[in-house]
Amino acid sequence: MIASTVALLACSPGARQKAEQVLLNELERGGSPSVQYFVFNRREVLYTFRQGMASIEAQQPAASRTSYNLYSITKTVTALAVLRLAEQGRVRLDAPVKEYLPSTPLPAEVTVRHLLSHTSGISDPIPLSWIHLASAHKRFRADDFFQPILLSRSEPKFRSGEKFRYSNLGYLVLGQLIGSVSGMTYEEYVKRHVLERLAIAPEALSFWIQGSGRHATGYHRRWSFSSLLLSLFLDKEQYMGKAVGAWRPFRPLYVNGAAYGGLVGTPEGLIRYLQEYLRPESQIITTATKEQLFTETEDASGKPTGMCLSWFTGTLNGVRYYTHAGGGGGYYVEVRLYPEQGLGTLVMFNRTGMRDERFLDRVDTFFLSKAN
Repeated sequence: MIASTVALLACSPGARQKAEQVLLNELERGGSPSVQYFVFNRREVLYTFRQGMASIEAQQPAASRTSYNLYSITKTVTALAVLRLAEQGRVRLDAPVKEYLPSTPLPAEVTVRHLLSHTSGISDPIPLSWIHLASAHKRFRADDFFQPILLSRSEPKFRSGEKFRYSNLGYLVLGQLIGSVSGMTYEEYVKRHVLERLAIAPEALSFWIQGSGRHATGYHRRWSFSSLLLSLFLDKEQYMGKAVGAWRPFRPLYVNGAAYGGLVGTPEGLIRYLQEYLRPESQIITTATKEQLFTETEDASGKPTGMCLSWFTGTLNGVRYYTHAGGGGGYYVEVRLYPEQGLGTLVMFNRTGMRDERFLDRVDTFFLSKAN
């Protein structure tokens, strides 16, 4: 009954009109060159909004086949891969990471679960500069880049498990663990055991930027405080092209660590992945493991951290949700799941995002039935 009610709400002209006004206002105020927004259930897309340009220079509109750098959305896939290995008895979540990566500089008390829940205590420098151009991708070696960073940042800032502190480095190590345990590269394991099992084509979701004309150009506003901030972290002449009006484009780029932010995908590919979590039975993990994935963790004092195993949690209109944002140079994406209503949402921008904006609060509210 709840699912059918949600479907009716998603088809409601009133809901569409209110959501579209918020999204159009975002474009009209110059919030992004383009925006794509979707409401879906486990079987189909219930509502789509798509406006603006994937490439201002080429006057190329955003389309269903347009791909984006998904940045930290990748962490949800990394966690899923770790839990699949755990189900197979190849990884124990409460075992020390050193059991699987003996050479890691992390202390012995840091467990796999600590990394998954961002409670390891490992600090994290701002990762805006941890990028390389697509033209350099084939010769880039992530381990060489991160080895000195891990050595200098491996000492926890607090006792592992004591409290929550977000860490890209923690998920980088999880990617190394997946590679070590599986005998494959992290990317190959995810491709074979997650994406291919869900029948998601490489051009829809993968770790590679697809051919010319398919990938959205990422932009940053020229006249903004964040533009000045960006100058402190990277060489704009190397990573960005000439300004186009109010925007300056990024050249195609990758993050240096695939496991914390390397996925590239289209709306269709990302939605197909997200729909897997809304189905009663997953093709990747068991129902019991999925419940474990979405159980909120607690700190040492018993206080909820707002974080499950890779997924943040919250409520909107009294309805519980699980969410993650992916942001960095040129792109910002948010995904959200409302399991109690059998509903998911997605918003994609081709402009820089530097924090979790919870933008979906502003539009999802029109599509949710009120919790009792």
